[in-house]
Amino acid sequence: MTDLSAIQGWIANVQSTLSGLPAAFAQAARSGDFAAVLAEAQSALASQPATAPPAASPAGLVASSALSATGHSGQSQPGPPTSAATRAAAGGLTAAQVVSTAEQYLGVPYLWGGTTPQGFDCSGFVQYVYAELGISLPRTSEEQATVGTPVPSLAQARPGDLVFFAGSDGTPSAPGHVGIYLGDGEMIDAPQTGETVSIQPVGVPVEIRRVLPTPPATTWTGQAGSSPPSPGAPSQPSPSATPPPPSLVPLFDSAARRYGVPARLLEAVAQVESGYSTTEVSPVGALGLMQLMPKTAAGLGVDPLDPAQAIDGAAELLSRYLAQYGSLALALAAYNAGPAAVAAYGGVPPYPETQSYVQQVTSILRGAA
Repeated sequence: MTDLSAIQGWIANVQSTLSGLPAAFAQAARSGDFAAVLAEAQSALASQPATAPPAASPAGLVASSALSATGHSGQSQPGPPTSAATRAAAGGLTAAQVVSTAEQYLGVPYLWGGTTPQGFDCSGFVQYVYAELGISLPRTSEEQATVGTPVPSLAQARPGDLVFFAGSDGTPSAPGHVGIYLGDGEMIDAPQTGETVSIQPVGVPVEIRRVLPTPPATTWTGQAGSSPPSPGAPSQPSPSATPPPPSLVPLFDSAARRYGVPARLLEAVAQVESGYSTTEVSPVGALGLMQLMPKTAAGLGVDPLDPAQAIDGAAELLSRYLAQYGSLALALAAYNAGPAAVAAYGGVPPYPETQSYVQQVTSILRGAA
């Protein structure tokens, strides 16, 4: 039976490659190095979905995909569709929502011309994140550097601002790279071939643009004596890394070596799941340090109330999900909500608990880095 999602993903990859060719060739013309451009285009066109498409030549699919992607004008269409509810809420969009959405794609591989969670280039990543939140941005970093309002300096930048860099394929007037500013001197971006969406020092941008709508003035009605939150701040502070009890450290280290996952990832999951309590029982019946459901624990062959076995079971699950999705955010979402939910929504499910869970664990990992 044909896997429709695999075919759609393959077509999306081809569409992204075709739409990015003009800009890529223009950049390559400066140095005369067209080999990398042609190699990436050839790779995308030669790739096949996990389940081969029905009898139709790749050339035919590429041609029809290109026509549907560009329309009569030849201009690429906006980023991924967003729900009416999301678009309606865009006027109240906060920096925290931008940061949270962007961090869901940590670990997604860089793909030249990529505009989907199967692979992003720098501007494709920025465009996708903002499109999910109801804001349409142009496709390339050069075009994105013309939208919104300029921010004079990094000292005045806010989380959610776009930061641009000359890069090896651009100039200050035509930036070749873009990321999303996270605050505290950090940004999140899709760096380059061979790397993944990641958080790194922002460096020295050549341009900064603010595309978030200005929030309306509101009257603070919080508890007496408390201060209003700063603009764009989350309603609750992000958790910071708390060291595990010394007795658990060897167990995390051992499971990390056995299953090839970072010990600090296991620690962060345990911190969020149970606060390092080995006897925790959730309202829905999840048990122990790593909050494994009894059925899941039985499938793994572990006792969820035994710390060593629970950590081993969690490490096995996370190793499996990281290999399956190639994305930390999706692996965490599968751990929290189950792989069926991730498959049903094609990404992190829109459950507030799951989205908060992913954000909390990644925030702890950032603080522990």
